[in-house]
Amino acid sequence: MNPEPRTPNRNPEHEHGTRNPEPGTVRISDIPTPALVLDRAALDRNIARMAAFFASGSCRLRPHFKAHKTPEIAKRQLAAGSCSGLTCATVGEAEIAAAFCDDILLANEIVAADKCARVAALAKRVRLTTAIDSLAGLDALSRAARDAGARIGVLVDLNVGQGRCGVEPGEAALTLAQQAAQSSGITVRGVMGYEGHLQPVRDRSERESRTRQAMQGLVRTANQLRDAGLPCEIVSAGGTGTYDISGRIDGITEIQAGSYALMDTDYSGVGVPFEPAFWALGTVVSRPARDRCVADCGHKSMTKDHGVPAVRGIEGASVTSLNDEHATIALPAESTIAIGDRVALLPSHVDPTINLHDVFYVVDGEAVVDVWPIAARGYIEHRIGTRMEEPA
Repeated sequence: MNPEPRTPNRNPEHEHGTRNPEPGTVRISDIPTPALVLDRAALDRNIARMAAFFASGSCRLRPHFKAHKTPEIAKRQLAAGSCSGLTCATVGEAEIAAAFCDDILLANEIVAADKCARVAALAKRVRLTTAIDSLAGLDALSRAARDAGARIGVLVDLNVGQGRCGVEPGEAALTLAQQAAQSSGITVRGVMGYEGHLQPVRDRSERESRTRQAMQGLVRTANQLRDAGLPCEIVSAGGTGTYDISGRIDGITEIQAGSYALMDTDYSGVGVPFEPAFWALGTVVSRPARDRCVADCGHKSMTKDHGVPAVRGIEGASVTSLNDEHATIALPAESTIAIGDRVALLPSHVDPTINLHDVFYVVDGEAVVDVWPIAARGYIEHRIGTRMEEPA
């Protein structure tokens, strides 16, 4: 039995939408809901602001593709300058990004043989670097590199306080780097450490002091590698919440920020200087009471792991619940919003919300000026096709 490859789980309403619409011919009111709308001017301002910050100093930006998974946005980030390349979270993202970027950091541990083989194939096309935090993962990458005749770059991933992946700074990291340097098909390029637990800290002074403390172990370990005669050209860290802290610490060479380009309500609460550039568009399907309406943009169109979304453009309105297909919105009693009207909700978490959608409707004011595929959403290995053999 050889079943046909599965097709993407896509919404046909957005799959058949107009690509590159003629200016003025499509309006926001024409978009089928729920959908994601992107303000192109706000996006470009955010990109320019971050690029300008990294235009001075020795540290560079490596924008995180996982935040938006959209080639058109990544191309704008690279074109704005100050970048060392792109960061990706999955092999599938890296495979898509390799079509337009020749320096990619896969900032995760890759251990499965099939994925290591894909990493090795990518490493023959672009400068590919990935994270390691175990001898098992290192051995898997080394085998794949030998089989492919490739060289895979690695960064030793350090636990700088988040308590997720990563070896401890110091001797454990140095030992793994030495083992990597002796592994065939592997090139040691440095270290990385993500202070993800500090990104949402609201108090600026607390966020800054804790970030500086977290980065001490990362920079110290980088110096240990160099003292031991190992290469350490990359010391990678940071995110949108700490870009201007980690990005000004001596010894940090690049920052993996991603959410800044589009922003969400969680990061807006941190106080970073970027503006919301996208929203979820819904249609009011019910106005059962003067103080309440219900729209069709529920939990299946945006996530709520960082809280419910905020209502854009209706003063005094707030989302009270987010169910599968419905957003219930509390309204001021004097609100005139009616069934059939559009509402805009600002998501609380960029990355997983965007992962739910196929396209961005790109707008200039009320006009839709383009439609950008979110090409790296989901897990592409399940839609481009391994044929499964019938079990024996």
